[in-house]
Amino acid sequence: MPDQAASLAGPRHSIHEPPGGPGSRWPCGYTEISPACFQGLVVRSGHGRAPLRMSIRIYNTLTRQVQDLVPIEPGHVRMYVCGITVYDLCHVGHARMMMAFDVVYRWLIASGLRVTYVRNITDIEDKIIRRALDRGMSIRQLTDEMIAAMHRDIGALGVAVPTHEPRATEYVPQMLDIIGQLEAKGLAYRASGGDVNYSVRRFPGYGKLSGKTLDELRAGDRVAVAGDKEDPLDFVLWKSAKPSEPDDAKWPSAFGDGRPGWHIECSAMSCALLGERFDIHGGGMDLQFPHHENEIAQSEGALGHPFVNVWMHNGFLNVDNEKMSKSLGNFFTIEDVLKRYDGETVRYFMLRTHYRSPFNFSDSNLDDARGALRRLYTALGSVEIDPVGATSPVDWSEPRAAAFKAAMDDDFNTPAALAVLFELAGEVNRSRDGAAASLLRSLGATLGLLQQPPTDYLRAGSQVDERWIGSMIEARKAAEAERNFAEADRIRQELLSMGIVLQDSAQGTTWVKA
Repeated sequence: MPDQAASLAGPRHSIHEPPGGPGSRWPCGYTEISPACFQGLVVRSGHGRAPLRMSIRIYNTLTRQVQDLVPIEPGHVRMYVCGITVYDLCHVGHARMMMAFDVVYRWLIASGLRVTYVRNITDIEDKIIRRALDRGMSIRQLTDEMIAAMHRDIGALGVAVPTHEPRATEYVPQMLDIIGQLEAKGLAYRASGGDVNYSVRRFPGYGKLSGKTLDELRAGDRVAVAGDKEDPLDFVLWKSAKPSEPDDAKWPSAFGDGRPGWHIECSAMSCALLGERFDIHGGGMDLQFPHHENEIAQSEGALGHPFVNVWMHNGFLNVDNEKMSKSLGNFFTIEDVLKRYDGETVRYFMLRTHYRSPFNFSDSNLDDARGALRRLYTALGSVEIDPVGATSPVDWSEPRAAAFKAAMDDDFNTPAALAVLFELAGEVNRSRDGAAASLLRSLGATLGLLQQPPTDYLRAGSQVDERWIGSMIEARKAAEAERNFAEADRIRQELLSMGIVLQDSAQGTTWVKA
């Protein structure tokens, strides 16, 4: 099919180049993935056989049904996810959203599909302007700082680099083009104060994503009323510049100096990078209305046809069964959490809940997740398998692999997929079967888990000198040889008091952090 994006093409940010361009480095931990990362894992019916027929089914918020994923272009999925407004550090709610669609991205690639994944950055907005003024810095300085922090934090969680990560400020011409089209079609109007607003009641399909009528939406508490709107539901496409605002928050346009409204940004970036119709659009449940409802009105109003086939939304996040809020004192940034828990533990913790289900964040649940992940790594560490990075081919007709695939094909059911990993870990513990261990690690790779050397993970965080631990293990071995079991037990207990657990096996004694 022709590249529909060509007419509105803007700056492209490729997965093959770091954000700083060729020669710069990816932020620490920020993971680049491509089909090559899953060589040997791509879904097949057996070694050397043709790929299995794709059977991925996804819950579509728009239709309120689970339906087959049928890419517009066979073998190629185009996906857009609403990213972060970068005025502050990312919080655990952002991590929940990033993780949900990172799993989708990884599984689509593991299923043998080519994926173009766009996750935008909103780098112009009222909160950004206020924060930059408060800190006495330019908008670009603030957003560059927050983007670097975002990459650092989500990189620690194993979140992969999307194909494109566009900044809204680089697509203002495309936004103005869409606004012009909407005005020409009578869907946008210039307000008395200089803003350009979208006329919601002139778009017949408004409310189809949220499932509410215009009158129901108008009665809702979330609709703000402004004096220069024709209807309280109308929303701003172009904000007229105010004299008090800094120059770097203003762009010239046919409508006067100003800046884009939030909703128009995603319509422009998705169209420029994915074309006028694409396969999947995702984001948090809180974006379903009004943001995504407004995107539909803008894009379909300008284009004259549907622009997304499947809408996906991840569930809300609570902290200790309450809504996360700074006023309640239960607001946590990713940086806060990573001071107490490693990134893979946080990742595993989030994958234990289906992406559409409400997610409860608590220390007790994190502690439980850490113990569960340690059990998986302990199983891997009990046998000799290929080095990390040497991915073993997966025979997806093998019963456990088939069960894992069935779970992931069923609307990315990560809890059921993790259950398969524990079945495999149990078999490894019972039989010391290297093939089962290799399969465990290979399946974990599709979720971004179990890719560290087991010893590294199990010893991480220990403050005790490894050479001293080794000398104590040798001293205990000598005591046992002399049948001085009391001394051997004393050494074990001394190490345990320092957070070191000894593990004896036929191959000798090793240690892990308690």
